[in-house]
Amino acid sequence: MSTSAAGTPATPPAPVPLTGGILALLTMGLALGTFMEVLDTSIANVAVPTISGSLGVATSEGTWVISSYSVASAIAVPLTGWLARRVGEVKLFTISVLLFSIASALCGLAHNFESLIAFRLLQGLVSGPMVPLSQTILMRSYPPEKRGLALGLWAMTVIVAPIFGPVMGGYITDNYTWPWIFYINVPIGVFSAAIAYFLLRGHETKTTQQRIDGVGLALLVIGVASLQMMLDLGKDHDWFNSNFIVTLAIVSAVSLAFMFAWELTEKEPVIDLSLFRDRNFAMGVLITSLGFLAFFGSVVVLPLWLQTVLGYTPWLAGLATAPVGILALVLSPIIGQNMHRLNLRVVASFAFLTFAFVSHWNSTFTLDTPFDQIIYPRLIQGIGVACFFVPMTTITLSSVSDERLAGAAGLSNFLRTLSGAIGTAVSTTFWENDMIRHHARLTESVTPYSAGTNAYSDLLSGLGLSGQALTAQLDRVVSAQAYMMSTNDFFRISFYAFLVLAAMVWLTRPKKGASASMGH
Repeated sequence: MSTSAAGTPATPPAPVPLTGGILALLTMGLALGTFMEVLDTSIANVAVPTISGSLGVATSEGTWVISSYSVASAIAVPLTGWLARRVGEVKLFTISVLLFSIASALCGLAHNFESLIAFRLLQGLVSGPMVPLSQTILMRSYPPEKRGLALGLWAMTVIVAPIFGPVMGGYITDNYTWPWIFYINVPIGVFSAAIAYFLLRGHETKTTQQRIDGVGLALLVIGVASLQMMLDLGKDHDWFNSNFIVTLAIVSAVSLAFMFAWELTEKEPVIDLSLFRDRNFAMGVLITSLGFLAFFGSVVVLPLWLQTVLGYTPWLAGLATAPVGILALVLSPIIGQNMHRLNLRVVASFAFLTFAFVSHWNSTFTLDTPFDQIIYPRLIQGIGVACFFVPMTTITLSSVSDERLAGAAGLSNFLRTLSGAIGTAVSTTFWENDMIRHHARLTESVTPYSAGTNAYSDLLSGLGLSGQALTAQLDRVVSAQAYMMSTNDFFRISFYAFLVLAAMVWLTRPKKGASASMGH
């Protein structure tokens, strides 16, 4: 925003509210920008082996395609509030989307692995403001009584994108070439940026000449980057048995501890930690982060089980998990539109109870569970997703003032994303370690003195297996059962975790009839 000669912020004329088809077009443009960014957190996962082979690196190195993006994005997201105050929300969103599109094209054009990683880092850095700003801009563009609907429409894209990412990534990789995973972002990004620029001229937010908190920024970059790298690479390096992972953990802990201490005393902090003084924001962020941690763990473990144990292809595993998005897509705008009529704590508790029910159902799976029986729980889980995301976001932001909303949305989205990374690391580590424990116990029963072992060995011998081939087949059977038992254990733990979260929701205190307002 321009300033007068005396340095006093000028007061711009009130912008004309958007209505009808223009508002619908804006909603589509912002939603596509959000969808594109969230999609890129998961679409490349299934293409890592293909990309690694194409660029001549090992698959273990190829995972940097994912890690580099997630590290850079994790650094950029919490800076959204500070950047928006300096530049303006509309301008920042438009610039971010355009730079993201350019970075996506460069990723597709990368001629070697090093350049691809560099462009993925750039892509992650410029993506940070896109999701939180699409949320705040969309809510500002709707009248107060319709902001619940706006939040529901926004939530649809955040919910569905990571679910369909592996499906789309698998399809594109199998039927085209891996660069198209990145090329598809370009037309979407150009459309989203053009919509924001042309429809929101005159709707820019106030800006301030806020100085750079260099110390806080440096500590944030070091701390978050170290933490994200630790989460992404921990499993491959055997976690804290690796000096590298231990070093990352220490650097992250020290940097973040000093950052929190510094930001609490800084007059113009890069992250506004005073937001946590608000009970609804603090508890909302905590419950949403824990809920997303548990939910994302199940999103990761189930496809792993389907592919590792049941032999599903990435495409088929994606199809088995995708139904969770169907009812979430339908119900999110309905719940958002009726937010002011609903008791938010009842709806959120119902969501966690639904997740608990689905987790208990998943814990009963066996190696003979057919495809259709895997789909049904995913379909029901979509009800919980719609009832979880929109109400908890509303509770979290319900008491945040207008001028602090971008910072609050950025901070809450950052912690939600970080929780997803933690959920992935914790769930996969538990799943594999628990499998090893079960494998060791089951192996104790595979002895020459076991009637079951002898009977199965005789059956295999009748099929022509002997020696090492017979032993290998016995080990495959034991491993499959161990993985199955570990999967059941994981979902049993998730069941109890969701029950606790259903109770924790009642620690929040949203105002009666609260909707996705812009603060009070």
